[in-house]
Amino acid sequence: MTEQPHTTADINFDTASDQTNLQLNLANETGDEPSVDIQIEKIAERQRQITAKIHIPQPVEHIWKVLTDYEALVDFIPNLAKSRLLEHPDGGIRLEQVGSQRLLNFNFCARVVLDLQESFPQEIKFCMVEGDFKGFSGSWCLEPDSFGEMSGTNLCYTIQVWPKLTMPITIIENRLSKDLRLNLLAIYQRVNQLANQC
Repeated sequence: MTEQPHTTADINFDTASDQTNLQLNLANETGDEPSVDIQIEKIAERQRQITAKIHIPQPVEHIWKVLTDYEALVDFIPNLAKSRLLEHPDGGIRLEQVGSQRLLNFNFCARVVLDLQESFPQEIKFCMVEGDFKGFSGSWCLEPDSFGEMSGTNLCYTIQVWPKLTMPITIIENRLSKDLRLNLLAIYQRVNQLANQC
């Protein structure tokens, strides 16, 4: 596999208290915590693909609106310290994100600059043009799913990560798996909160 200098629309680093609070909030609001399916695939010795899926009982357009409000992601994604749009040389979408967390008694930060490509309303692709990984790429995929009167969306988030040699792959793999689960739960909560305000 060739090196792909790519990345994700959310590198987020959570703490145990953030995770507990989010799970409690979701349980209180919905009576049950939604399930998140996580799959990890070894692409190469130090490369992993991680996929996270969740069902959100809201239309695709509602989820799309939350995902593409890029600078507001920092308001609800746990330990996303920065998310700001940058000027793109070709007029596209360029986003800088910084995630921060305490890991093994060290403060760990990761910065990425992403170029994003939107294909409304099915997919958002992202690729790293600058950052703290050798390679980081992925996509958000939105698939309408209705049952009876209810319209919903299957949301799938996939990343391919290739950390630098200074980052242990097993720690990154475990951290990202936990973070992606928490991120999808945060999006679930955000989408439902906004829908309830309408």
